[in-house]
Parts: sequence; structure tokens; C-alpha cells
Amino acid sequence: MKEFSYEEIEAATGGFAAKNLVGKGSHGSVYKARLRGGGSRTAIVAVKRPSHAQGVAKLANEIAVLSAAPRHPGVVAFVGVVARPAPSAAHEGVQRVAAAPPTPPLLVMEYVPNGSLHDLLHRAPRPPPWPRRVEIALDVARAVQALHAAAPRVIIHRDVKSANVLLGRDGRARLADFSLAVRVAATAHSKEEVYDDEGSAGPAPAGTIGYLDPCYTEPGRLGPESDVFSFGVVLLELVSGRKVMDVNACPSSIVAWAAPLIAAGRAREVLDARVAPPPTARAEGAVARVLALAARCVSESVERRPAMAEAVSELHGALESAGWRRRRRGAVERACRRVASWGKRVRWSKRVRATKVECTEHSDSGVALDREGSPCALPSHPNNDTSGGALK
Repeated sequence: MKEFSYEEIEAATGGFAAKNLVGKGSHGSVYKARLRGGGSRTAIVAVKRPSHAQGVAKLANEIAVLSAAPRHPGVVAFVGVVARPAPSAAHEGVQRVAAAPPTPPLLVMEYVPNGSLHDLLHRAPRPPPWPRRVEIALDVARAVQALHAAAPRVIIHRDVKSANVLLGRDGRARLADFSLAVRVAATAHSKEEVYDDEGSAGPAPAGTIGYLDPCYTEPGRLGPESDVFSFGVVLLELVSGRKVMDVNACPSSIVAWAAPLIAAGRAREVLDARVAPPPTARAEGAVARVLALAARCVSESVERRPAMAEAVSELHGALESAGWRRRRRGAVERACRRVASWGKRVRWSKRVRATKVECTEHSDSGVALDREGSPCALPSHPNNDTSGGALK
């Protein structure tokens, strides 16, 4: 982690100019910034700035969680912070009467340029094909699994949703926005045993309506299973292309709509009608496995929800069974930028294969859009624990 000066980040964002604003949420805004290095080198990063006092607390929490989170290609990279900004010029000088008003901290992250999964599903002119959807699901599953496997404290995201899944230039998805995330004891095995760093029962329930676990109704009932529920909602959103909460539909909740159809063997009715159905029996079986997994994730019974390691295995199996392979993104795999270790030299491999160049640590960078959740509740839904199989 690098500590930047406030002046450096202010200059990199053009004074937080409106033209560099790439995302805005209830607690703050995210700006595109160009950091200058040695010579003519620059690195494009994203800078999150809080907009009010509560946003400052959320950002401080996000910095604490990201600094403790394991490095993972599916988690937005943490570049640095502005923790101790210089005092303003108005308060400098020999006869300083009072201390300068504190400037809020800033979070510097990798810049993910291709928008969010929410934009891809609901705003893009062309909806993604089936293989791409399962690839994204696997990327997100691996990211959440890495958070749940963190030690000595497990990280629970609490706001897994399509708007917080960002799409990199390399084609891979990254989980972002850790403002609601918490760290809990890795030894806890049930929701009643989960405590936060201070030993209390944890923060009040929070999240985004439609994605929030209906079983997470009080602080002591927070656990990794809450992220599993939210991930299941994202799976339903990926397969159906339907908005998670649609006031023009009945029922408005995607879970209340999809779960009974899957349980009744009418999974075909859940598929996104904007794209052609899976073209082969193998592809159809793969999508059926994804829907069966989604149904288990959003089960009302916490015990029936799979661990994220099982979700990763199932999604990987779905890709393999359909014969789908992730395509190489040549232009990006030929050029790697190392933003997390700003200022160090990138080592380019002399032996360049068809579409790959080695870099010291990780490739690409992207935008972290700031879409915050708020405390909410989700209507209950029918039990929908099903097993995989062909679509009916």
C-alpha cells in the first residue's frame, strides 16, 4: 500500500473535476485519476472520496478491510490511501491560529474500465452469451470464496450484487465496494457465534434490497451464508437477465419469481429471452446446473446453502461440461500494468508468446464504481432447494 499526498491525488483528478467522475453512491463518489511516475509514465487509477461524515466512516472501514484482504485477481486491487493530508494553504504560516479543518481520507484503487455487471445485463445493447455469463459467475464465486477463506479473520462482503461486480479489460470480473464489509472470527461455525473485531455481536444488518439475506435480521445472525444468498441472487440475475427488484413485475422480487419456477421443473421459463436458448444438450445441462446452484444459494434454510468452495466447483464443472473455455483477450494479455506497486519497474518478458506478456505481479486495472447499500429487508420466498439436471 502506498500513501499519497492529497495534493498529488487532487492534481491527478483535475481537482476532482466533474468530467473525471465515474461513479456516485450514497456515501461518496469515485473519480478517474492519472498518476504520474518517472519520465513520461502514467497510471490510471480510481479514487474514492466520501461525501459526508457517515461516508468517511464507511471509507475508513473499506480501507481497513481491503488492507487485510488477500490479494486475489477477482477482488479490486487496493493501490493506496491519502491518510494524512497536508493542511490547507489558508492555515499555513507563522501565525497559525487554529488547526486546518481535516480533509477526508481518500482510497486509491485500480481502475476497471468496462463498467459493471449490472450495466452489462440491463443497459448494454447486446446481452452477453451463455458462456460469458458462467465465466463471470465463476470469477465472482472465486472472489467471495477467497474472502471467506481469509485468516485469521473471515471477510464477509455484505453487499454482493451486480453493481459491485466490475468488468476488467482482460475480460475478468472483479468484486468491488467493501464499505459494508466486516471481518469476523474465522473459528465461528454458526451465525450465532459470529462476532466482529471488537467482540460485539457485529454491526446492524445492512445490504441492498433484493440481495439481502432474509435470515440476516439481527447483528448476531451474520455469517458467510449471507454472502452465499446474495451470490445466488446474482446467479439468478445472470441467467434470467431480469432486474432483481422490478416494480412492474409480479412478484417484484427475482427470488420470489424464479424459485418456484425452478422448484416446479419450469427452469426454461427463467432463461433470458433476449438470447437464444443454449444450443446443445451439454450447454443446456450447464445452464441447468447454474440454476440449480442458484436455487440452493437462495434457500430459506441456511443449512441447505452451499459453501462458496462448493459453488466454485459446481460452476467450474458447468463450464467444463459444456466445453466452454475462456477466450484470451490478446491486447490486454500483451500489456500488463502494475498499479498496486506504483513506482516499481515492470519487467517485460523477452519471450513473448502469441498473446501473453509476463509482468511482475498482476495485469490490467479498472474502475471501482461506488454503489453503496443500505439497511433493508427482503420478503420471504418459497423453499427452492433443487438438484442439477437438464432444463425442463
